Amino acid sequence: MSPPTEALQRITRLAPLPDVLARIEAVVRPVAPRDIDPAGAVGATLAADAVAPADLPPAAIAVRDGWAVAAEQVADAGPYAPVLLSPAPPWVETGERMPPGTDAILPLDAVAVTKTGAEAHGPAVPGEGVLPAGADAARGDVLRREGARLRPGDAAILRAAGIASLGVRWPRVKIFCASVPTRSAADTLSPLLARAIEAEGCVAEVAQASSLESALLDRACDAVVTVGGTGSGRRDASVKTLARVGRVEVHGIGIAPGETAAFGMIDARPVLMLPGRLDAALAAFLMVGHPLLRRLAACTESDIKIPVRLARKIASTVGLAEAVFARHTGSEAEPLGTGLFSLAALVRANGWVLVPPESEGFSVGAAVDMRLLP
Repeated sequence: MSPPTEALQRITRLAPLPDVLARIEAVVRPVAPRDIDPAGAVGATLAADAVAPADLPPAAIAVRDGWAVAAEQVADAGPYAPVLLSPAPPWVETGERMPPGTDAILPLDAVAVTKTGAEAHGPAVPGEGVLPAGADAARGDVLRREGARLRPGDAAILRAAGIASLGVRWPRVKIFCASVPTRSAADTLSPLLARAIEAEGCVAEVAQASSLESALLDRACDAVVTVGGTGSGRRDASVKTLARVGRVEVHGIGIAPGETAAFGMIDARPVLMLPGRLDAALAAFLMVGHPLLRRLAACTESDIKIPVRLARKIASTVGLAEAVFARHTGSEAEPLGTGLFSLAALVRANGWVLVPPESEGFSVGAAVDMRLLP
């Protein structure tokens, strides 16, 4: 016997993707910054510019081992016309401060030490083998901008610059699977989403909560991403649960696949509810979850896009934003379908193309931007 229609979750309309993104921008606030050592902040988003605290290096230093000399004194030195140096020039190691009155480094074999001094057998120009004061960075130089994600190389550079602590935004995101037991063998989406969330500069945690409601009410996180229970089936109740403990901003989004996705808030914490099917969940995360998490982290970096030409046309429905999974080889991308994507198609994909809602698609050979899959 069919359940009463009033007992089911119902989608009355599909909200256009631009409207949903505008709503996210309006109600989601970036998380509060926290201070952390650069070495432990890789992947996080800077909450303020990383600024050089002093001139680096603070004084001229040697960038190779050799003899520290005044270039003017040895300008005419050569193998057949050595220049006498008395006293012998000081020897310096890489990284050591240049002695007063010197501005160049001669290599080991260019100076012969004698009993009374030394002979220079080669010339030097001012600054040869020397890193001037402030050459790496001047005090106040911006080394990495606010809104950028910290890369491993950035952490090493900032620590070398003497920056011991950084203000970063690192949202904590809880994942809960409502369609199958979380962390079970059937839960294939939580591990995928955890990696995708961490690629967005967030900390992902697969919830151990016993129920969707307890996962939604967990105040130890900054956002919640759920999987499953967003449709109108007899066992679908995720959106109704969110409505009971928080508020539903949108249920039903004009995207394909993934149109049953929902977005809401519990106090100041955003909640993204993804469909249970793998292709729909991934597409909804890429089109809605990606900008939501960027907003949460206040990330301003541009997405990586690869310009390609389509090996096959893409036909799209006007009014729907579509994520079309594709296989990129060389300068071409082969669309692997539209709407629903089989597992066999998804495993071949290494990127995706966004078809905006106002478009009917793209013709064969059209130049488009392909985005990378997480």
